[in-house]
Amino acid sequence: MTASYQGETIHLSVVIPAYNESARILPYLTEITAYLGQRRKPYEVLAVDDGSRDDTATVVEQFRTKEPAVRLLRLPRNTGKGGAVRMGMREAQGELQLIADADGATPIQELKRLEAGIGNGADIAIGSRFLASHDSCYTVKARWHRTVLGNTFNQIVRRLGIHGITDTQCGFKLFRKAVAKDLFSVACVNGYGFDLELLYVAQRRGYRIAEIPVNWSDQPGSKVWVLKDGLSMLRELLSVRRNYAQGLYARKDARSPG
Repeated sequence: MTASYQGETIHLSVVIPAYNESARILPYLTEITAYLGQRRKPYEVLAVDDGSRDDTATVVEQFRTKEPAVRLLRLPRNTGKGGAVRMGMREAQGELQLIADADGATPIQELKRLEAGIGNGADIAIGSRFLASHDSCYTVKARWHRTVLGNTFNQIVRRLGIHGITDTQCGFKLFRKAVAKDLFSVACVNGYGFDLELLYVAQRRGYRIAEIPVNWSDQPGSKVWVLKDGLSMLRELLSVRRNYAQGLYARKDARSPG
């Protein structure tokens, strides 16, 4: 059984957005708690049920009876991945805060690579399938059309203002607590484009972003329609650019780190 670490400072928060994930979330929760439990550092796992129509909430509730480090947060209706992540990150208490997809496409063991990036001075460390696919030390299993369209998507994203990042959409990102608090205090995109919003604002805040190659495997049951959702994300990025130009991402607290 995982220790509850009551009264101790939480080292790591893991935020997992989940929409209709009753068939996929349990193996990843098991993997996460087994791995983090062995490290013996206080942690919490925040599973955010984004208005699921299946038994996602029930599965998480049953699991947390034996793993008290797991918490269930629930949105009353489906808001979108960005909205679910935002809810979890605003509740997170860890000194480091990780966003991870419920399907477990990125093994939790890859966390150590992102932590090394933070340890080397980054404010944000993000997993990269693109960098991993060009290094024989890593394994990336992706369907060919996702790779082709993903590369095209990232080329457009770079032209629209997110520079120097080869993979904006890998669902494995680690933040320092103060940086997460700052970014999520102004974040507002509810859709899949929330990653683009965070990275766009982070670069203009001057935060140091480390892109880290990670092992990754495409999982069956993906809810992302690459072409359709890719176009939606690009529209969301255009909205982010307009919002930024209008001052809508101004810091809520002038004393926030930068």
